[in-house]
Amino acid sequence: MLDDSADFRRLVASPVFAAEDQERAIGAIADKAGITGLTGNFLRLVARNRRLFALRDMIRGFRQMAAEHRGEVTAEVTSAHPLGDEHVTALKAALKQKLGKDVTLDTSVNPALLGGLVVKVGSRMIDTSLRTRLMNVKTRLKEVG
Repeated sequence: MLDDSADFRRLVASPVFAAEDQERAIGAIADKAGITGLTGNFLRLVARNRRLFALRDMIRGFRQMAAEHRGEVTAEVTSAHPLGDEHVTALKAALKQKLGKDVTLDTSVNPALLGGLVVKVGSRMIDTSLRTRLMNVKTRLKEVG
């Protein structure tokens, strides 16, 4: 919902709305979306405590904890062009072999890379992008001259 609705993002991020208004709005949205029980109560509590601005980080943290519990790790992959299914499968297999865990890929496209990949897993980063290689060559040429 955060990605799909600008109005919802504004409700979550804006300090202009009173806590009661945010709580009522979140309650109505949760009811309409069929979000009940523990999750619905949690959303209302977050709104009541004026912490909706941190909702995206809370979701990210929960997903991380759940993945760790399942023995999975998430790799952020940025490529110059969209990856095909065969590339995604090969990359998952290579990362699983290297890390020893199941890997979920969070892919994005950045044409500025020109080619190659940038893979981030936790605090590790593997940058095989053409842009980085060209910058390294440029730096080496400046050192020589």
